[in-house]
Amino acid sequence: MAKREALRELQSRLAARLQAAMTEVPGASWLAVNCAGQGLIFPLHTAGEIFTAAGVLPVPHTQSWFLGVANLRGGLHGVVDLGGFLGLRGKPPALDGLGEQARLLALNPAGGAHCAVLVDRLAGLRNPGQLSRLPDEGGARPGFAGGRYRDEQGAVWQEIDLAALARQEQFLSIAA
Repeated sequence: MAKREALRELQSRLAARLQAAMTEVPGASWLAVNCAGQGLIFPLHTAGEIFTAAGVLPVPHTQSWFLGVANLRGGLHGVVDLGGFLGLRGKPPALDGLGEQARLLALNPAGGAHCAVLVDRLAGLRNPGQLSRLPDEGGARPGFAGGRYRDEQGAVWQEIDLAALARQEQFLSIAA
């Protein structure tokens, strides 16, 4: 009898949570990373899977920020040092010394780009309640650069739209 009552209570709690989830307005969510000392956030819908930074094979005669190619779940992906591409890092990291926290973040496959970006460290997920948007500083900035945000600890995060980044002419021009 007690088991049956506990089961009913569990079902009613689950139904209430499901109803609440269906009526909530979805907010933006971001994946936060650190890259060459800079905090970056990527809209979750533009990010794909996360992989360890291993197995990258160099490709000759390419830009210094193009690290090479990697087999990620059976698909050949170009690998870009995001810090190098954004001008945050002067010299690309050595492929054999990327560090244990370095990760490859594949772009969402729905965007059609078979590419991954190297980031130094994952910093978790962020939602709108954790960040406050900073005023625009003016001036020209690339189309893939979204707003700037500050978190509760005072850290500043720059939003990067990975889908827009993958459409940039400079990003697509890997030949040296």
